[in-house]
Amino acid sequence: MRWAIDVHELRKEFKVQKNREGLKGAIRDLFNREYHQVRAVKDISFQIPQGEICGYIGENGAGKSTTIKMLTGILVPTSGDIRVNGYIPYKEREKFVRGIGVVFGQRSQLWWDIGVIESFELLKKVYRVSDSDYRARLDELVDRLKLGELLNRPVRKLSLGQRMRCELAASLIHNPQILFLDEPTIGLDIVVKTEIREFLKSLNKRYGTTILLTTHDLQDIEALCSRVIMLDDGRIIYDGGLEELKERWGKGKEVILRFAEPVALERLKALTRGLEVNWSLDNELTARVWIPQQLTGVSDVLARVVGAMNIEDIKIVETNTDDIVREIYKTGSSDVKRQAQEEPDEREVTLHV
Repeated sequence: MRWAIDVHELRKEFKVQKNREGLKGAIRDLFNREYHQVRAVKDISFQIPQGEICGYIGENGAGKSTTIKMLTGILVPTSGDIRVNGYIPYKEREKFVRGIGVVFGQRSQLWWDIGVIESFELLKKVYRVSDSDYRARLDELVDRLKLGELLNRPVRKLSLGQRMRCELAASLIHNPQILFLDEPTIGLDIVVKTEIREFLKSLNKRYGTTILLTTHDLQDIEALCSRVIMLDDGRIIYDGGLEELKERWGKGKEVILRFAEPVALERLKALTRGLEVNWSLDNELTARVWIPQQLTGVSDVLARVVGAMNIEDIKIVETNTDDIVREIYKTGSSDVKRQAQEEPDEREVTLHV
């Protein structure tokens, strides 16, 4: 299998100045500075096949953006190997950038004071896109992202949602094989988020575009990604399917049942006696049952209740990805995370200059 992204033992360290306290310390810093090494990314490895949409998630400071910057050639790794589309990003930059698109949610690749279409024309020249390919691609992007009324406006006069749609189009003018998205929906309302998600799904389906997505909005992950790589303190603590993540660390499911006639709580408890479940009533016609993960199956509970009661509606509510990820970071419930935290890290190195 050919990997779109192939990363082995990737590490990134930064040299950060130590600031001494007080006036005396500030004077000493002028003549004898001290630095310490901060390791932002700690020997991570992963591969992403062509055509996959992969979510890359973690808390602030986990190392997500640092990784993306190394994958896009903005930063040079301290050590390790990277191949993106077969290229080493920081070494083969001119050839490499023709095959990637990048959207940073808080940084713009569009020129602030000129019309959107003029930015697109400049990017066409930067990426050396032919006139015919540019016209066909632009027409499709304008249609799919609803950009018709925005093309002649200066970027500074666009709303955040309008600008993000234009940023997406700008990143795709040259039809890249890989798209890197760093917080692409940050600050957007739900309507614009939904439009962007639908567009990305159709892009991946039509062209097989590989997408690596970093986001704090886990609804982006649920809507787009089949695979999740979770980062904590510069290390990968989970790499696998979204459904497996829910199965391994989800606490359970809640089933809401609406009955045709009033129901008593004791009657429901009696029907499910011996099962590890917890019942509660919303009102005389609606009840909720909490079914812990891996202790009891939903089908076991429903088999007992449906056969004995007249039910009008059933709704199954799973623990969402937000709750699962929050719990992993809060309690360290991931075995991988505990193992990573127990591994001894190298000592901080102080450098004198």
